[in-house]
Amino acid sequence: MAAAAAELTPKTTLHSRFSYVSTRLACHRRVNLRPVPVSQNSRISCSVTSNEVQAPVALNIEDAKKKPECFGVFCLTYDLKAEEETKSWKKLINIAVSGAAGMISNHLLFKLASGSVFGPDQPIALKLLGSERSITALEGVAMELEDSLFPLLREVSIGIDPYDVFRDAEWALLIGAKPRGPGMERAALLDINGQIFADQGKALNAVASRNVKVIVVGNPCNTNALICLKNAPNIPAKNFHALTRLDENRAKCQLALKAGVFYDKVSNVTIWGNHSTTQVPDFLNAKIDGSPVKEVIKDTNWLEEEFTEKVQTRGGVLIKKWGRSSAASTAVSIVDAIRSLVTPTPDGDWFSTGVYTAGNPYGISDDIVFSMPCRSKGDGDYELVKDVVFDDYLWNRIKKTEAELLAEKKCVAHLTGEGIAVCDLPGDTMLPGEM
Repeated sequence: MAAAAAELTPKTTLHSRFSYVSTRLACHRRVNLRPVPVSQNSRISCSVTSNEVQAPVALNIEDAKKKPECFGVFCLTYDLKAEEETKSWKKLINIAVSGAAGMISNHLLFKLASGSVFGPDQPIALKLLGSERSITALEGVAMELEDSLFPLLREVSIGIDPYDVFRDAEWALLIGAKPRGPGMERAALLDINGQIFADQGKALNAVASRNVKVIVVGNPCNTNALICLKNAPNIPAKNFHALTRLDENRAKCQLALKAGVFYDKVSNVTIWGNHSTTQVPDFLNAKIDGSPVKEVIKDTNWLEEEFTEKVQTRGGVLIKKWGRSSAASTAVSIVDAIRSLVTPTPDGDWFSTGVYTAGNPYGISDDIVFSMPCRSKGDGDYELVKDVVFDDYLWNRIKKTEAELLAEKKCVAHLTGEGIAVCDLPGDTMLPGEM
Protein backbone atom coordinates (compact mmCIF):
# COMPACT_ATOMS: atom_id res chain seq x y z
CA MET A 1 0.00 0.00 0.00
CA ALA A 2 2.86 2.38 0.83
CA ALA A 3 4.25 2.09 -2.69
CA ALA A 4 0.87 2.66 -4.27
CA ALA A 5 0.27 5.65 -2.02
CA ALA A 6 3.61 7.14 -2.99
CA GLU A 7 2.71 6.91 -6.67
CA LEU A 8 -0.71 8.49 -6.27
CA THR A 9 0.07 11.13 -3.66
CA PRO A 10 1.48 14.60 -4.45
CA LYS A 11 4.52 15.70 -2.48
CA THR A 12 2.43 18.11 -0.41
CA THR A 13 0.41 15.29 1.18
CA LEU A 14 0.51 15.47 4.99
CA HIS A 15 0.33 12.52 7.34
CA SER A 16 -3.19 12.44 8.68
CA ARG A 17 -5.43 10.14 10.61
CA PHE A 18 -9.15 10.85 10.48
CA SER A 19 -12.00 8.89 11.95
CA TYR A 20 -15.60 10.08 12.07
CA VAL A 21 -17.75 7.99 14.35
CA SER A 22 -21.42 8.22 15.30
CA THR A 23 -22.68 6.28 18.30
CA ARG A 24 -25.38 5.01 16.00
CA LEU A 25 -23.03 4.24 13.10
CA ALA A 26 -19.27 3.36 13.22
CA CYS A 27 -16.45 1.93 11.20
CA HIS A 28 -12.68 1.96 11.13
CA ARG A 29 -10.86 0.84 8.02
CA ARG A 30 -7.55 1.30 6.25
CA VAL A 31 -7.85 2.21 2.59
CA ASN A 32 -5.85 3.23 -0.42
CA LEU A 33 -6.57 6.53 -2.10
CA ARG A 34 -9.36 5.11 -4.25
CA PRO A 35 -12.54 4.88 -2.13
CA VAL A 36 -14.50 1.64 -2.22
CA PRO A 37 -17.82 2.29 -4.04
CA VAL A 38 -20.79 1.95 -1.70
CA SER A 39 -24.45 1.94 -2.67
CA GLN A 40 -26.89 4.24 -0.87
CA ASN A 41 -28.49 1.38 1.01
CA SER A 42 -25.37 -0.55 1.92
CA ARG A 43 -23.61 -0.58 5.25
CA ILE A 44 -19.99 -1.55 5.69
CA SER A 45 -17.85 -2.81 8.52
CA CYS A 46 -14.09 -2.90 8.22
CA SER A 47 -11.14 -4.04 10.26
CA VAL A 48 -7.38 -3.76 9.95
CA THR A 49 -5.52 -7.07 9.94
CA SER A 50 -2.81 -6.33 7.37
CA ASN A 51 -1.70 -3.75 4.86
CA GLU A 52 -4.14 -5.21 2.35
CA VAL A 53 -7.38 -3.38 1.60
CA GLN A 54 -10.25 -5.28 3.19
CA ALA A 55 -13.37 -6.02 1.15
CA PRO A 56 -16.54 -4.45 2.51
CA VAL A 57 -18.89 -6.81 4.34
CA ALA A 58 -22.48 -6.47 5.48
CA LEU A 59 -23.03 -4.93 8.92
CA ASN A 60 -24.50 -7.21 11.54
CA ILE A 61 -27.46 -5.30 13.01
CA GLU A 62 -26.72 -6.78 16.45
CA ASP A 63 -23.28 -5.10 16.38
CA ALA A 64 -24.62 -1.69 15.34
CA LYS A 65 -23.44 0.00 18.53
CA LYS A 66 -19.94 -1.39 18.16
CA LYS A 67 -19.47 -0.96 14.41
CA PRO A 68 -21.56 1.94 13.08
CA GLU A 69 -21.48 3.08 9.47
CA CYS A 70 -18.72 5.37 8.23
CA PHE A 71 -19.34 8.88 6.97
CA GLY A 72 -17.10 11.09 4.88
CA VAL A 73 -13.37 11.56 5.03
CA PHE A 74 -13.27 11.20 8.83
CA CYS A 75 -14.15 7.54 8.32
CA LEU A 76 -10.82 6.96 6.64
CA THR A 77 -7.37 6.29 8.01
CA TYR A 78 -4.62 7.59 5.75
CA ASP A 79 -1.26 5.95 6.30
CA LEU A 80 0.92 8.00 3.97
CA LYS A 81 4.48 9.22 4.20
CA ALA A 82 4.68 12.21 6.55
CA GLU A 83 5.92 15.58 5.40
CA GLU A 84 8.88 17.24 7.11
CA GLU A 85 6.70 19.72 9.02
CA THR A 86 4.71 16.99 10.74
CA LYS A 87 7.87 15.78 12.47
CA SER A 88 7.75 18.85 14.69
CA TRP A 89 4.07 18.48 15.52
CA LYS A 90 3.08 17.67 19.08
CA LYS A 91 1.22 14.58 20.24
CA LEU A 92 -2.48 14.69 19.33
CA ILE A 93 -4.85 15.89 22.07
CA ASN A 94 -8.48 14.85 22.51
CA ILE A 95 -11.04 17.64 22.95
CA ALA A 96 -14.63 16.78 23.87
CA VAL A 97 -17.38 19.34 23.27
CA SER A 98 -20.98 18.98 24.46
CA GLY A 99 -23.78 20.91 22.81
CA ALA A 100 -21.71 20.57 19.67
CA ALA A 101 -24.57 21.28 17.27
CA GLY A 102 -25.40 24.61 18.92
CA MET A 103 -24.59 28.19 17.93
CA ILE A 104 -21.68 28.64 20.35
CA SER A 105 -20.02 25.46 19.11
CA ASN A 106 -20.62 26.52 15.51
CA HIS A 107 -18.17 29.36 16.13
CA LEU A 108 -15.87 27.53 18.54
CA LEU A 109 -15.14 24.29 16.67
CA PHE A 110 -13.60 26.02 13.67
CA LYS A 111 -11.31 28.09 15.91
CA LEU A 112 -10.16 24.90 17.62
CA ALA A 113 -9.59 23.12 14.31
CA SER A 114 -7.70 26.03 12.76
CA GLY A 115 -4.84 25.89 15.27
CA SER A 116 -5.57 29.36 16.64
CA VAL A 117 -6.26 28.00 20.15
CA PHE A 118 -3.67 25.34 20.94
CA GLY A 119 -1.10 26.43 18.37
CA PRO A 120 -0.06 25.81 14.74
CA ASP A 121 1.86 22.63 15.63
CA GLN A 122 -0.79 20.95 17.79
CA PRO A 123 -2.94 18.31 16.07
CA ILE A 124 -6.32 17.69 17.69
CA ALA A 125 -9.16 15.19 17.74
CA LEU A 126 -12.66 16.59 18.22
CA LYS A 127 -15.19 14.45 20.09
CA LEU A 128 -18.64 15.99 19.66
CA LEU A 129 -21.54 15.22 21.99
CA GLY A 130 -25.12 15.80 20.89
CA SER A 131 -28.55 14.34 21.54
CA GLU A 132 -30.96 12.09 19.67
CA ARG A 133 -32.66 15.22 18.36
CA SER A 134 -29.41 16.89 17.21
CA ILE A 135 -27.50 13.92 15.80
CA THR A 136 -28.35 14.73 12.18
CA ALA A 137 -27.29 18.35 12.68
CA LEU A 138 -24.09 17.03 14.25
CA GLU A 139 -23.38 15.10 11.05
CA GLY A 140 -23.74 18.43 9.24
CA VAL A 141 -21.21 20.00 11.60
CA ALA A 142 -18.79 17.17 10.81
CA MET A 143 -19.37 17.73 7.09
CA GLU A 144 -18.44 21.40 7.44
CA LEU A 145 -15.31 20.51 9.39
CA GLU A 146 -14.50 17.97 6.68
CA ASP A 147 -14.93 20.58 3.92
CA SER A 148 -12.73 23.12 5.73
CA LEU A 149 -9.56 21.03 5.16
CA PHE A 150 -7.91 21.85 8.49
CA PRO A 151 -4.57 19.99 8.45
CA LEU A 152 -4.36 19.92 12.26
CA LEU A 153 -7.78 18.30 12.63
CA ARG A 154 -6.82 14.64 12.63
CA GLU A 155 -9.98 13.00 13.97
CA VAL A 156 -13.65 13.82 14.46
CA SER A 157 -16.18 11.62 16.23
CA ILE A 158 -19.80 12.32 17.11
CA GLY A 159 -22.17 10.65 19.51
CA ILE A 160 -24.97 10.93 22.04
CA ASP A 161 -23.44 8.87 24.87
CA PRO A 162 -20.94 10.81 27.05
CA TYR A 163 -19.29 7.53 28.05
CA ASP A 164 -18.29 7.09 24.41
CA VAL A 165 -17.57 10.71 23.52
CA PHE A 166 -15.56 11.59 26.66
CA ARG A 167 -13.24 8.60 26.41
CA ASP A 168 -9.59 9.72 26.84
CA ALA A 169 -10.63 13.39 26.63
CA GLU A 170 -7.89 15.78 27.77
CA TRP A 171 -10.14 18.84 27.49
CA ALA A 172 -13.90 18.83 28.00
CA LEU A 173 -15.84 21.94 26.96
CA LEU A 174 -19.33 21.49 28.38
CA ILE A 175 -21.57 23.89 26.48
CA GLY A 176 -24.86 22.04 26.15
CA ALA A 177 -27.57 23.00 28.66
CA LYS A 178 -31.26 23.87 28.73
CA PRO A 179 -31.95 27.62 28.67
CA ARG A 180 -34.29 29.13 31.23
CA GLY A 181 -37.70 29.40 29.60
CA PRO A 182 -40.56 31.83 30.33
CA GLY A 183 -42.02 31.26 33.78
CA MET A 184 -39.35 28.73 34.76
CA GLU A 185 -38.17 29.04 38.35
CA ARG A 186 -34.46 29.33 38.92
CA ALA A 187 -34.63 26.25 41.16
CA ALA A 188 -36.13 24.24 38.29
CA LEU A 189 -33.31 25.30 35.96
CA LEU A 190 -30.74 24.28 38.58
CA ASP A 191 -32.33 20.86 38.89
CA ILE A 192 -32.80 20.17 35.15
CA ASN A 193 -29.33 21.26 34.11
CA GLY A 194 -27.79 19.90 37.29
CA GLN A 195 -28.86 16.39 36.32
CA ILE A 196 -27.16 16.82 32.94
CA PHE A 197 -23.89 17.84 34.56
CA ALA A 198 -24.10 15.14 37.23
CA ASP A 199 -24.30 12.54 34.46
CA GLN A 200 -21.48 14.17 32.50
CA GLY A 201 -19.32 14.31 35.64
CA LYS A 202 -19.83 10.58 36.14
CA ALA A 203 -18.89 9.92 32.52
CA LEU A 204 -15.74 12.04 32.77
CA ASN A 205 -14.83 10.23 35.98
CA ALA A 206 -15.20 6.87 34.27
CA VAL A 207 -13.52 7.38 30.90
CA ALA A 208 -11.70 10.72 30.52
CA SER A 209 -8.01 11.37 31.07
CA ARG A 210 -7.20 11.57 34.79
CA ASN A 211 -5.91 15.10 34.22
CA VAL A 212 -8.72 16.32 31.94
CA LYS A 213 -9.36 20.07 32.05
CA VAL A 214 -13.08 20.85 32.17
CA ILE A 215 -14.64 24.21 31.24
CA VAL A 216 -18.35 24.45 32.05
CA VAL A 217 -20.25 26.93 29.89
CA GLY A 218 -23.84 25.69 30.25
CA ASN A 219 -25.73 27.77 32.79
CA PRO A 220 -25.89 28.19 35.72
CA CYS A 221 -22.22 27.45 35.06
CA ASN A 222 -20.75 27.92 38.56
CA THR A 223 -23.11 25.48 40.23
CA ASN A 224 -23.08 23.14 37.22
CA ALA A 225 -19.28 23.01 37.54
CA LEU A 226 -19.64 22.19 41.24
CA ILE A 227 -22.10 19.38 40.44
CA CYS A 228 -19.80 18.05 37.73
CA LEU A 229 -16.69 17.96 39.93
CA LYS A 230 -18.59 16.36 42.83
CA ASN A 231 -19.56 13.53 40.50
CA ALA A 232 -15.99 13.08 39.28
CA PRO A 233 -14.00 12.30 42.46
CA ASN A 234 -11.12 10.73 40.53
CA ILE A 235 -10.38 14.00 38.71
CA PRO A 236 -8.73 16.85 40.66
CA ALA A 237 -11.35 19.42 41.66
CA LYS A 238 -8.88 22.10 40.62
CA ASN A 239 -9.30 21.00 36.99
CA PHE A 240 -12.88 22.26 36.76
CA HIS A 241 -13.67 25.79 35.56
CA ALA A 242 -16.86 27.82 35.17
CA LEU A 243 -16.67 30.28 32.28
CA THR A 244 -16.62 33.90 33.46
CA ARG A 245 -14.18 35.09 30.81
CA LEU A 246 -16.91 36.71 28.72
CA ASP A 247 -17.82 38.83 31.75
CA GLU A 248 -14.16 39.84 32.11
CA ASN A 249 -13.98 40.76 28.43
CA ARG A 250 -17.13 42.86 28.78
CA ALA A 251 -15.65 44.66 31.79
CA LYS A 252 -12.45 45.43 29.89
CA CYS A 253 -14.50 46.81 27.01
CA GLN A 254 -16.43 49.21 29.25
CA LEU A 255 -13.33 50.44 31.05
CA ALA A 256 -11.51 51.01 27.75
CA LEU A 257 -14.45 52.98 26.33
CA LYS A 258 -14.71 55.18 29.42
CA ALA A 259 -10.96 55.85 29.53
CA GLY A 260 -10.66 56.43 25.78
CA VAL A 261 -8.02 53.74 25.28
CA PHE A 262 -7.84 50.50 23.33
CA TYR A 263 -8.58 47.17 25.02
CA ASP A 264 -4.96 46.11 25.27
CA LYS A 265 -4.28 48.90 27.76
CA VAL A 266 -6.69 47.36 30.29
CA SER A 267 -5.30 44.65 32.59
CA ASN A 268 -5.76 42.97 35.98
CA VAL A 269 -9.55 42.80 35.64
CA THR A 270 -11.28 40.30 37.91
CA ILE A 271 -14.81 39.00 37.89
CA TRP A 272 -15.61 37.80 41.39
CA GLY A 273 -18.28 35.25 42.18
CA ASN A 274 -21.19 33.91 40.20
CA HIS A 275 -21.95 34.16 36.49
CA SER A 276 -25.18 36.00 37.30
CA THR A 277 -26.32 39.54 37.91
CA THR A 278 -24.65 39.38 41.34
CA GLN A 279 -21.20 39.03 39.78
CA VAL A 280 -18.65 41.64 40.87
CA PRO A 281 -16.51 43.30 38.17
CA ASP A 282 -13.49 44.52 40.15
CA PHE A 283 -12.30 48.02 39.23
CA LEU A 284 -10.33 48.45 42.48
CA ASN A 285 -7.50 46.14 41.38
CA ALA A 286 -7.81 46.76 37.64
CA LYS A 287 -5.29 48.86 35.71
CA ILE A 288 -5.30 51.05 32.62
CA ASP A 289 -1.92 51.42 30.94
CA GLY A 290 -0.30 50.26 34.18
CA SER A 291 -2.08 52.76 36.45
CA PRO A 292 -4.92 51.92 38.85
CA VAL A 293 -8.31 52.43 37.21
CA LYS A 294 -9.43 54.81 39.96
CA GLU A 295 -6.53 57.12 39.11
CA VAL A 296 -7.53 57.18 35.43
CA ILE A 297 -11.32 57.16 35.81
CA LYS A 298 -12.07 59.44 38.74
CA ASP A 299 -15.85 59.13 38.48
CA THR A 300 -16.46 56.82 41.43
CA ASN A 301 -20.22 56.88 40.98
CA TRP A 302 -19.86 55.66 37.37
CA LEU A 303 -17.56 52.84 38.49
CA GLU A 304 -19.78 51.67 41.33
CA GLU A 305 -23.12 52.00 39.58
CA GLU A 306 -23.13 52.32 35.79
CA PHE A 307 -20.02 50.27 35.04
CA THR A 308 -21.00 47.45 37.37
CA GLU A 309 -24.56 47.30 36.08
CA LYS A 310 -23.47 47.38 32.44
CA VAL A 311 -21.26 44.36 32.90
CA GLN A 312 -23.85 42.46 34.94
CA THR A 313 -26.67 43.02 32.44
CA ARG A 314 -24.76 43.12 29.15
CA GLY A 315 -26.08 39.74 28.03
CA GLY A 316 -29.70 40.78 28.48
CA VAL A 317 -29.17 44.00 26.54
CA LEU A 318 -27.57 42.02 23.74
CA ILE A 319 -30.60 39.74 23.54
CA LYS A 320 -32.89 42.75 23.12
CA LYS A 321 -30.72 44.08 20.30
CA TRP A 322 -29.84 40.82 18.58
CA GLY A 323 -32.88 38.68 19.29
CA ARG A 324 -30.82 35.84 20.72
CA SER A 325 -28.13 35.25 23.31
CA SER A 326 -24.46 35.80 22.54
CA ALA A 327 -22.77 32.98 20.64
CA ALA A 328 -19.73 34.34 18.79
CA SER A 329 -18.45 36.37 21.76
CA THR A 330 -19.03 33.40 24.06
CA ALA A 331 -16.97 31.21 21.73
CA VAL A 332 -14.21 33.83 21.71
CA SER A 333 -14.23 33.90 25.51
CA ILE A 334 -13.90 30.10 25.65
CA VAL A 335 -10.87 30.43 23.38
CA ASP A 336 -9.47 33.13 25.68
CA ALA A 337 -10.07 30.93 28.73
CA ILE A 338 -8.19 28.01 27.16
CA ARG A 339 -5.33 30.20 25.97
CA SER A 340 -4.95 31.61 29.47
CA LEU A 341 -4.26 28.09 30.71
CA VAL A 342 -1.97 26.92 27.90
CA THR A 343 0.16 30.08 27.59
CA PRO A 344 2.03 31.81 30.42
CA THR A 345 0.21 34.77 31.97
CA PRO A 346 2.00 38.06 31.18
CA ASP A 347 4.06 39.34 34.10
CA GLY A 348 1.95 41.24 36.59
CA ASP A 349 -1.39 40.41 34.94
CA TRP A 350 -4.06 37.81 35.69
CA PHE A 351 -7.32 36.41 34.33
CA SER A 352 -10.72 35.42 35.72
CA THR A 353 -12.14 31.92 35.90
CA GLY A 354 -14.62 30.17 38.17
CA VAL A 355 -12.73 27.59 40.22
CA TYR A 356 -13.12 25.48 43.34
CA THR A 357 -12.66 27.59 46.47
CA ALA A 358 -11.07 25.03 48.82
CA GLY A 359 -8.05 26.67 50.49
CA ASN A 360 -8.48 30.05 48.79
CA PRO A 361 -6.53 32.96 50.37
CA TYR A 362 -9.39 35.48 50.34
CA GLY A 363 -11.70 34.17 53.05
CA ILE A 364 -14.39 33.07 50.58
CA SER A 365 -16.39 30.05 51.72
CA ASP A 366 -14.92 26.68 50.81
CA ASP A 367 -16.66 24.11 48.62
CA ILE A 368 -18.24 26.30 45.94
CA VAL A 369 -17.11 27.32 42.44
CA PHE A 370 -16.33 31.03 42.52
CA SER A 371 -14.75 33.29 39.92
CA MET A 372 -11.39 34.58 41.16
CA PRO A 373 -8.14 36.02 39.75
CA CYS A 374 -5.66 33.40 38.51
CA ARG A 375 -2.26 33.10 36.87
CA SER A 376 -0.86 30.23 34.81
CA LYS A 377 2.58 29.03 33.76
CA GLY A 378 1.03 27.75 30.53
CA ASP A 379 0.88 24.11 31.59
CA GLY A 380 -2.90 23.94 31.89
CA ASP A 381 -2.74 24.55 35.63
CA TYR A 382 -3.16 27.81 37.54
CA GLU A 383 -2.58 29.48 40.90
CA LEU A 384 -4.73 32.03 42.69
CA VAL A 385 -3.40 35.59 42.79
CA LYS A 386 -2.56 36.76 46.31
CA ASP A 387 -1.58 40.38 45.71
CA VAL A 388 -5.09 41.84 45.53
CA VAL A 389 -6.67 44.45 47.78
CA PHE A 390 -10.22 44.84 49.09
CA ASP A 391 -12.27 47.77 50.29
CA ASP A 392 -15.70 47.71 51.94
CA TYR A 393 -17.54 48.24 48.64
CA LEU A 394 -15.78 45.31 46.94
CA TRP A 395 -16.01 42.96 49.91
CA ASN A 396 -19.71 43.61 50.51
CA ARG A 397 -20.46 42.84 46.87
CA ILE A 398 -18.37 39.68 47.06
CA LYS A 399 -20.30 38.47 50.11
CA LYS A 400 -23.58 38.97 48.23
CA THR A 401 -22.55 36.81 45.27
CA GLU A 402 -21.07 34.27 47.72
CA ALA A 403 -24.45 34.02 49.50
CA GLU A 404 -26.14 33.35 46.17
CA LEU A 405 -23.76 30.51 45.35
CA LEU A 406 -24.15 28.98 48.81
CA ALA A 407 -27.93 29.03 48.30
CA GLU A 408 -27.57 27.41 44.87
CA LYS A 409 -25.37 24.73 46.42
CA LYS A 410 -28.18 23.83 48.87
CA CYS A 411 -30.57 23.64 45.92
CA VAL A 412 -28.54 20.87 44.30
CA ALA A 413 -27.51 18.90 47.38
CA HIS A 414 -29.30 15.85 45.93
CA LEU A 415 -26.98 16.01 42.91
CA THR A 416 -23.72 16.45 44.82
CA GLY A 417 -24.23 13.63 47.31
CA GLU A 418 -24.79 16.01 50.22
CA GLY A 419 -28.34 15.12 51.25
CA ILE A 420 -31.77 16.52 50.55
CA ALA A 421 -32.06 19.70 48.47
CA VAL A 422 -33.32 22.80 50.27
CA CYS A 423 -33.97 25.61 47.81
CA ASP A 424 -34.26 29.10 49.29
CA LEU A 425 -32.70 31.40 46.72
CA PRO A 426 -32.14 35.06 47.67
CA GLY A 427 -34.39 36.88 45.22
CA ASP A 428 -34.57 36.47 41.46
CA THR A 429 -31.01 35.36 40.72
CA MET A 430 -30.89 35.95 37.00
CA LEU A 431 -28.14 35.08 34.56
CA PRO A 432 -26.54 37.95 32.61
CA GLY A 433 -28.26 36.76 29.43
CA GLU A 434 -31.74 36.32 30.87
CA MET A 435 -34.58 38.72 30.28
